[in-house]
Amino acid sequence: MKPGTRAGQADAPEASPSHRAEASDQLYERLSAYAGRPAATAGTGRDPVNAPMIRHWCEAMGDTSPAYRGPDAVAPPTMLQAWTMRGLSPDPEPDDGTGRSAAYDELLGLLDGAGYTSVVATDCEQEYLRPLRPGDLITFDAVIESVSRRKTTKLGTGYFVTTRMDVRADGELAGTHRFRILKYRPAQRIPVQRRTEEPAGEPPLRPRPVINRDNAGFWDGVAEHRLLIQRCTRCATLRFPWLPGCNACAGQEWDTVEASGEGTVFSHVVMHHPSFPAFDPSGEGGPYAVALIELAEGVRIVGNVTGVPYDKVRVGLPVRLEFLRTDPDLELPVFRASEGG
Repeated sequence: MKPGTRAGQADAPEASPSHRAEASDQLYERLSAYAGRPAATAGTGRDPVNAPMIRHWCEAMGDTSPAYRGPDAVAPPTMLQAWTMRGLSPDPEPDDGTGRSAAYDELLGLLDGAGYTSVVATDCEQEYLRPLRPGDLITFDAVIESVSRRKTTKLGTGYFVTTRMDVRADGELAGTHRFRILKYRPAQRIPVQRRTEEPAGEPPLRPRPVINRDNAGFWDGVAEHRLLIQRCTRCATLRFPWLPGCNACAGQEWDTVEASGEGTVFSHVVMHHPSFPAFDPSGEGGPYAVALIELAEGVRIVGNVTGVPYDKVRVGLPVRLEFLRTDPDLELPVFRASEGG
């Protein structure tokens, strides 16, 4: 019995750290009240859906599907959000058609005022209900769908805010765009000079890849030491990185082929800053080379070149696929070259 407890009075169980954290998260109670309130109302696209913007998008993405050209062209479905964007103007004009709500501004203001001033986009989901065609007039509304409880991530501690936008074409629902951000207070960074003092056998870890339903098969292949390339079963076009649909014919069905492992350096950059010891074999934080490898099959993949110093990597350098275990939980495809390659 604890001191000060009367006879016959049961000791109250102590709250766990997680329960204490939830109880003390008074900010969450204020933030969660915004769920269901509008994030944008009566928004209008600055321009109708138009052929020049579709052409520029396809050129930038390397998408040659005939569905996006000619008199019966439609817009690529993944352009859904593009038609709602305001542009690069630093300040919204009263009639710019963004429709951003006071409730959303209040929500972000609460987070800023509590010190959660940094923001990073974490993921988005889109659903396509009907094609967008040149001439369609775009309108949209958005709702604050949810605010998470306080979370601690590698970036820092903060809250995930999810909004859902309904996009309409000439008044007809054409698709939805769900967007999630993390508003966070950055974690305290460990100075580089302290990293070199870390105990032997505890090297810094590389960032973990984002694995989702669209690319899980690729990482399953990596686990088996196979580099798998998607192949459209309609037109046989190979594609990489993995995508849910073919960018040549818009086909939705696909299988895979295994890369031979042969390739050449198509282009590369040398990273000098910021220092990131996990990417540098010496552990000193760089410089290190990041290369775009053109595989023998014709697709390209970003990866590290091993076997030569960073200043020996060059365009046209022959490389060969291998798999590098960077820590007990992560194995990655890399490309080995030789000094005389």
